Amino acid sequence: MKTIFTYVTLLLVSASSFAEISLTEKNALVKFNKATKGSQWINKWDLKKPASTWYGVEIENDKVVSIKLVNNNLNGELPKEIGDLTSLQVLNLFRNNIIGVLPETIGNLKSLTKLNIAFNQVSGSLPESLGNDTQLKSIELHMNRLTGQLPEGIGNLSNLETLSLFNNEIDGKIPMSYYQLKTLKVLLLNSNKLSGKLDKEVSNLSSLETLSLFENKMDGQVPFDLEKLEKLKEMNISYNMFNGLVSKNLSKLDALNMTMVNEQGVATTLKVYTDKNSAFAADE
Repeated sequence: MKTIFTYVTLLLVSASSFAEISLTEKNALVKFNKATKGSQWINKWDLKKPASTWYGVEIENDKVVSIKLVNNNLNGELPKEIGDLTSLQVLNLFRNNIIGVLPETIGNLKSLTKLNIAFNQVSGSLPESLGNDTQLKSIELHMNRLTGQLPEGIGNLSNLETLSLFNNEIDGKIPMSYYQLKTLKVLLLNSNKLSGKLDKEVSNLSSLETLSLFENKMDGQVPFDLEKLEKLKEMNISYNMFNGLVSKNLSKLDALNMTMVNEQGVATTLKVYTDKNSAFAADE
């Protein structure tokens, strides 16, 4: 009896070990593999073997929950079928050669918590559908070739903690919806082509610890409301076209001491003036 029990147990363990994902998810992975020239990857997939054996793929309860293919020589565009991996929680394709636009179907990934496609060659505008992935905590798409304006929908991501889009070519204004991201800790939008003002609603970002907007084309008064961000530890908003007065505290907090660029394209260092118990900076 003991022998039979042991045999049955081994059969069950074996069956669970080779449990396969659905045909829809497997097809999505195969499409992804072929679209990014899987035959040229550093760590390749043997498509004849179960998906559970494929490098960088994590499966739980017969669902793909994680794809981590960092620095793996992926070349090509993400196929629309990526949106069929509806249980995906982590998509990390850091430092590859992903090109083209992100498919709108990425908005189908309602379980996604981490999206990292930084250091690639992704182009075009970010899809508005990204705002549908309400579990997202981290979006890292810096060092790409993104253009167009920031999608309003990202302001719907009530769990978002990190938004890193630096070193792209994104233009337009920061959407007002972004000022409602109360869980946001890191906001890195530097080295883009952003314009418009930094709204006083920035004070709503009560969890913000790092703010980087330097090297854009933003203008207007630096809002004193930045001082209300009690958790803010690092800030760099220099090399914009901000003007007017700033407090001594803000001037000290800025990594480049509020160095702005005037309409003639000349860098201007802001002066700090002390008046009673307050200190302000103004254009030289």
